[in-house]
Amino acid sequence: MYRFILPAFLLLGGASALSADTKGYEARQAAQDKVDLDKQLSGLVAGKPQGCIDPIRYRESTRVGDTILYKNGRSDIMRTDTGGGCFGLRRGDAIVTRTFGSQLCRGDIVRTVDLTSSIPSGSCSFGDFVPYRKP
Repeated sequence: MYRFILPAFLLLGGASALSADTKGYEARQAAQDKVDLDKQLSGLVAGKPQGCIDPIRYRESTRVGDTILYKNGRSDIMRTDTGGGCFGLRRGDAIVTRTFGSQLCRGDIVRTVDLTSSIPSGSCSFGDFVPYRKP
């Protein structure tokens, strides 16, 4: 009987220690994401949010946490915050969008797919697209 109880207590103790560190990790990661986002958008001024963008104009994308930045050079960046759920954004998984027209729009579904196994790793939706440009 004791040989089952002791491992159970050790397992519970280890799990609680890991979950306690998760909150600290998430806080550190959120702070790092804010620093990275501020660095990417430094010197640019936010404009009026838009519902859609033309993906042909913005060919380069960068991910910072749950945020996707679409770039047309250094002085023209569109920022969209996802609702979370795209777990592969942070890992660098491929972004797959399905558009019903020629534009990317708020509410469109974004899927992330692992590049090596082609297995979907999450899905989320675009938020408003906020332009950041040089003043």
